[in-house]
Amino acid sequence: MTADVLERAAAGGRITEEEALELYRNAPLHALGKAADTARRAKLPYLADTATYIIERNINYTNVCVTACKFCAFYVPPKSPDGWSRDLEEILRRCGETVELGGTQVMFQGGHHPEYGVEYYERAFSAIKENYPELVIHSLGASEIQHMAKVSGVPIEDAIVRIKTAGLDSLAGAGAELLPARPRTVIAPLKESGERWLEIMEKAHTLGLESTSTMLMGTGETNAERIRHLAMIRDVQDRTGGFRAFIPYTYQPLNNHLKGRTQTTTLEYLRLIAVARLFLHNVNHIQGSWLTTGKEAGQLSLHYGADDLGSVMLEENVVSSAGARHRSNRNELIHLIRTAGRVPAQRSTTYELLAVHEDPADDPVDERVRSHIASTALTLVD
Repeated sequence: MTADVLERAAAGGRITEEEALELYRNAPLHALGKAADTARRAKLPYLADTATYIIERNINYTNVCVTACKFCAFYVPPKSPDGWSRDLEEILRRCGETVELGGTQVMFQGGHHPEYGVEYYERAFSAIKENYPELVIHSLGASEIQHMAKVSGVPIEDAIVRIKTAGLDSLAGAGAELLPARPRTVIAPLKESGERWLEIMEKAHTLGLESTSTMLMGTGETNAERIRHLAMIRDVQDRTGGFRAFIPYTYQPLNNHLKGRTQTTTLEYLRLIAVARLFLHNVNHIQGSWLTTGKEAGQLSLHYGADDLGSVMLEENVVSSAGARHRSNRNELIHLIRTAGRVPAQRSTTYELLAVHEDPADDPVDERVRSHIASTALTLVD
């Protein structure tokens, strides 16, 4: 049975949730990876021998949050003396630095601040677009939309239309965590339900905002719940086609209330990447996460169905605060892709190829284009 399912999935056929769970649990590892790679090549012929990356900056605009997720080491509660928010001048300075270093995308990522409604994001996005129209604003997620709509007392649809009009180009899929009810309630009891998260994403898709989708692995969820998460994403994708990519990443155990009670192995992660490629036949791109799993696992993910290695993050505080210490720069990321047997290429947010690095002699050289932790995270994990 397993061999038949692998063959069907590798050819682009649809497999059931039960079949996906069986593959995740029991398929021989190399056969699983081979099937996923075959499916990737058939799905994305223009990337058959290529793997992509993007240059971006995560602009963490505040660490004040009312949601108090148990896996998060970044947030502080309202009125905490350790709370901070970046002013608009500082946000724009960071955008300017991103452009100077060749970045094409910014991700607005922060806490659910009790005073930040739709108006806050309208001002920020409008200012970014006015000053740096070349930057793509790929930011936020359903949880932030729910929160800002509540603060401003407006319907979800109005909030989406207003931030899109202000300059938001696409949603980053933040806040998905685990969508099934049991694990979501354990790790993020104050967040909206997984069904509500998907409902908001579906509304955004219908209003012209595409998004990515994510999954946080390793907080105590079962194998069946991991596959259920994929199934919930696939159901919405069947209706909207609005998810550009699926990005699983792994729980980091430092400085948070879960206190490292459970984590994900590299093999579990690679198997999930492969099953995601086979099961999510309607999602084009699967991203490997070197930031949370390590560079070697990132390389291996390119042989298990991933077509993208994410970003050179010019700034990142959130998962770094929980202990993710893997760093890279543009040259190293290019090297990782090339030594994994693929041609490296810089991409845009929408996966157009901006620069293909065929010849190592022509590789870009700029030591400033590197991932780093800003001071906020360093004070927590050093």
